[in-house]
Amino acid sequence: MKQRTLAALVALPLLLLLVVLAFTLPLPYATYAPGLTVDVLGESEKGEEIIEVSGHEAYRDDGEVRMTTVFVSLPEADKRLPELLGAWLDDDEAVYPYEVVHPDGETVEDSRREGAVDMVTSQDEAIAVALTELGEEVEPAVGVAFVEDGTPADGALKVRDLFLEIDGKPIEKVEDVAAAVRAAGADDPVELVVLRDGRRTTIEVTPKLKDGTPTIGITVGTFYRFPFQVSVDIDPAIGGPSAGLMFALAIYDTLTPGSLTGGETIAGTGTIDAEGRVGPIGGVQQKIAGARADGAGLFLVPPDNCAEALGAEAGDMRLVRAETMHDARLAVEAWAEDPNTELPSCEAAS
Repeated sequence: MKQRTLAALVALPLLLLLVVLAFTLPLPYATYAPGLTVDVLGESEKGEEIIEVSGHEAYRDDGEVRMTTVFVSLPEADKRLPELLGAWLDDDEAVYPYEVVHPDGETVEDSRREGAVDMVTSQDEAIAVALTELGEEVEPAVGVAFVEDGTPADGALKVRDLFLEIDGKPIEKVEDVAAAVRAAGADDPVELVVLRDGRRTTIEVTPKLKDGTPTIGITVGTFYRFPFQVSVDIDPAIGGPSAGLMFALAIYDTLTPGSLTGGETIAGTGTIDAEGRVGPIGGVQQKIAGARADGAGLFLVPPDNCAEALGAEAGDMRLVRAETMHDARLAVEAWAEDPNTELPSCEAAS
């Protein structure tokens, strides 16, 4: 048998083994794909208005303001070569190194908790920004952003409870809550005075030790006290802060007569801060694809995402740079009046 033939016979099984391993072993990558879009001016799956208002007139007009989402592969999810190749070849999907998407050691529970906290706090920021745009006064407060199952706070505290006092000490900053619980110690009840649905409520919770530190099992965040009640009812399976801008616009539209969008459909993305500034998000190209598929005529893009957005297939949908909620509102109003009018563009920022 010739040496070359022998080498080929030896190499072929090794090559087949490598091919099998490549298609069966998990690889350290994560994927992004277009997610659903939700008309925040519409109804939830329960048939109720997503934006509910009490103490102020609500205007239900035509038009859609769509928040956009992206399907991100879960932490610790196995990704194999065929799936990764499929995502890489799809113009609307993306593949990233695992560590870029998921911090080291992140679990599914960590991701769920962070997404839930970001969603609830972004909604409060959006309400505050929308009301400020209307000239209303809002007051910062400290509240419950997440309650862990099976902890002392489970069943006692609720998300959006606003802290007034702990053991008689006023709560003014986020750090005050942990400090007050630590000072109370473990296994002795601590008295919490909270504002719940506008009513002052007193609750007793007994801290437990976790990693040597007294805790009650909550995540605390910055919230606001509003002159009237506004709530946003979004599927709790949707997490993250990236819908802040669209929440703010939809709330503003609900609290003002007439349709902000002129009866048309807009979409967009971007975090929102207390000053109304729009911040960057992940997966902008996938969100643009989702909005395009759902018929949006205009898409609002955070400034820091403009360069990436220009690489997406937007079709006939206009990409508009949104520096602030105020800028975005003016752009939408101008577009509703004249779809061909000049608007802040991502091209100008690139």
